[in-house]
Amino acid sequence: MKAYVYGANGAAITDVAKPAPKGTQVLVRVRACGLNRADLGMTKGHVHGARGGVGTVLGMEWAGEVAELGPEAKGVKVGDRIMGSGAAAFAEYTLADHGRLFRTPSNMNFDEAATLPVALATMHNAVVTNGALQPGQTVLIQGASSGVGLMALQIAKLKGAKLVIGSSTDATRRGRLKEFGADLAVDSSDPGWVDQVLKATNGEGVDLIVDQVSGPVASQNLAATKIKGRIVNVGRLGGTHADFNFDLHAARRINYIGVTFRTRTIEEIREIFDEVRKDIWPAVEQRKLQLPIDRIFAFDDIGQAFEHMDANRHLGKIVVTL
Repeated sequence: MKAYVYGANGAAITDVAKPAPKGTQVLVRVRACGLNRADLGMTKGHVHGARGGVGTVLGMEWAGEVAELGPEAKGVKVGDRIMGSGAAAFAEYTLADHGRLFRTPSNMNFDEAATLPVALATMHNAVVTNGALQPGQTVLIQGASSGVGLMALQIAKLKGAKLVIGSSTDATRRGRLKEFGADLAVDSSDPGWVDQVLKATNGEGVDLIVDQVSGPVASQNLAATKIKGRIVNVGRLGGTHADFNFDLHAARRINYIGVTFRTRTIEEIREIFDEVRKDIWPAVEQRKLQLPIDRIFAFDDIGQAFEHMDANRHLGKIVVTL
């Protein structure tokens, strides 16, 4: 079967053996895939948790149909339309744990479905489970114009936040954040953004920051968070190391939480998917939670899809179809 593999000379479409499901695994006939920043890093040879390096079939989210079931797989049957996340998504067939997938709603095509699994799981866990957002609270999403960021804005609004702020360093994308639930958009590269947040929150700061940037905004986030607020560190697009004002962190008594899927067990991931299904799935089926598709590429043009992502001018998801 065809797969997009990182090899000694970089990433390329290669013929590899079709996998066979074992245990609780489901074999998926992939119809569409969503691109993510972690995939971009791995096309350049970076390691992402236990994944990456020569011989890695790339990709981490997909939509397709159940082709075969492992002996212990439950909850789905051959032919079901599903979407999910897991390793080796950029291929004609991929394997997924039966607890790491969603049923694709009947009103959603494969391209649309492929945009959702990572964003839904990541941001429900960040905003609701770890962020503990309550109705009437205020929230800032750092890096809000990414696919997962746009989902975070929508989930925050859905859960009753009274003020949703999104950041983007790109003026055009910043101007579109209100379409996805932002009441205020700020430029996190502007030194005055903290003052804008404080002004919008009567000088208190926000109850919750979901941070995908980190790096240079780490200490600014502390200043923009209210006393006894929360910061959930989801991503580090701005850098993994930076100055951190420990005194401000202590003075404001901020609960600073780090999250990643890289060190989670399959049981923990299943629980995250269960929480999405129990809490917000009706909103997905009603199309209240959805992501824009920036561009769709054929699988044979997947290299161009990654060039488009690397240019960093897109809003929403880049999708590859098989």
